[in-house]
Amino acid sequence: MRWGAVIVAAGRGTRFGGPKQFLALAGLPMAGWSIQTFARMPEVAELVVATEPESIEPMRALFARVAPERVPAIVRGGATRQQSVYEGLRALSAQCDGVFVHDGARPLVVADDVRAGMREVRLGRASLLATAVVDTIKQVDPGSMHVCATLDRATLWAAQTPQFALAADLRAAHERALHDGFDATDDAALLERAGVEVIVVPSTSENFKVTLPADIARAEAILQTRYPQFVEG
Repeated sequence: MRWGAVIVAAGRGTRFGGPKQFLALAGLPMAGWSIQTFARMPEVAELVVATEPESIEPMRALFARVAPERVPAIVRGGATRQQSVYEGLRALSAQCDGVFVHDGARPLVVADDVRAGMREVRLGRASLLATAVVDTIKQVDPGSMHVCATLDRATLWAAQTPQFALAADLRAAHERALHDGFDATDDAALLERAGVEVIVVPSTSENFKVTLPADIARAEAILQTRYPQFVEG
């Protein structure tokens, strides 16, 4: 199967004082780690990045640095993550049978997990990386902060990216959501809504989203241990 990767690297990084996709992390801008991982996978025929208008040229320069053999499509992202993914999908060629969507703020994804997600995809079936929830989860009223229910964590998984599907299925799910004015926080929700079966693939290694400044040191330490041969001084 010929795969396309859509990396969402938009956002202004208000918590970090600038676009976090370019924050230095173990010698590379953050987005460079996932770009590097996907660029080294022969299954990935096309790479698309959706980013802020002012980040388009810096993103081209980052590709030239970490994946000089690749010619990516760098597109302008939308006002929401969902819109950014849609713009990325539009940039993929019709030759891509499958597609996966990844958050540029998840620099720790590994190729073996990506391939495990790919293997689950077929007609009418999609997949996503996820981890089992280990904390007890409370459902809380946002106004009063009153606990409404305690959920059974045995059935709960925390969704990650990449999220994988046939390109036709994901395009159709996005088109339907656009037509209906429906917004979701991930692509799996759009696929579920469109009647596509979604399978959880357990993530085998750290793949958290860098969300707070404290996450940078944690991610950097893992990268330096995991890939010492790739870390640039």
